[in-house]
Amino acid sequence: MRKHEFLSIFSVKKPVLGMLHLKGDTPEQVILTAEREAHAMVDNGVDAVIVENYFGTAESAERVLRHFQKEQEAFLYGVNILDNDEENFRMARQYGASFLQLDSVAGHLTPEEDDAFGTFLENCRSGFEGSVIGGVRFKYQPYKSGRSLEEDIRIGMTRCDAIAVTGEGTGMRTPMEKIAEFRRIVGRDFPLVAAAGVSPETCMLQLNYVDAVIIGSYFKDTYKDMGDVDPLHVRTLMDSVKRCR
Repeated sequence: MRKHEFLSIFSVKKPVLGMLHLKGDTPEQVILTAEREAHAMVDNGVDAVIVENYFGTAESAERVLRHFQKEQEAFLYGVNILDNDEENFRMARQYGASFLQLDSVAGHLTPEEDDAFGTFLENCRSGFEGSVIGGVRFKYQPYKSGRSLEEDIRIGMTRCDAIAVTGEGTGMRTPMEKIAEFRRIVGRDFPLVAAAGVSPETCMLQLNYVDAVIIGSYFKDTYKDMGDVDPLHVRTLMDSVKRCR
């Protein structure tokens, strides 16, 4: 996969993907919150949303995806089912997701486990027409391969359509040194996505290196993952991104 193929999903350069964390105490509340927050993002310039069971369950993510598909929402959406890659692919296929995110595609397993994982991903991708964003040395993911960063990234590049890079945790800035090293390894033609800690203060520099960004915490009223999406925060960030574009 080359840069133009993944990025051809989007109508703009340097697309912004907003994360839906699925807050809510009841299934109905989760759906209403996801719909409200999705529109708060896309109506203010975000290019796609990602349905992720960060607070909710895989079942709640499926309900939201089913709702988006049924309502024929006019925005692009992807999915990230944490800790269940098989369900991630199934839901992406079943509910028309344009892409999915895997928090780790290389480096998180022992070499013995990794062989089977590679075969699993190959089989899953053969039945999915969308794109796959894959993390390497991703936040909260273990490092078990014993390989160098360059080796794991190059393996990861064979398993996904864009490599995602983060810092140590949700909402924490991704170090520029790490972003620059990832870019050096993937080269200029393979898509690179900054997936944590993006803000108006950091996006100008980061977008010089990456092809897309995933944003969650900055869009919240508290700038923390537990908050609610604030349209003003979305507009502020998107104004900075538009200047970068």
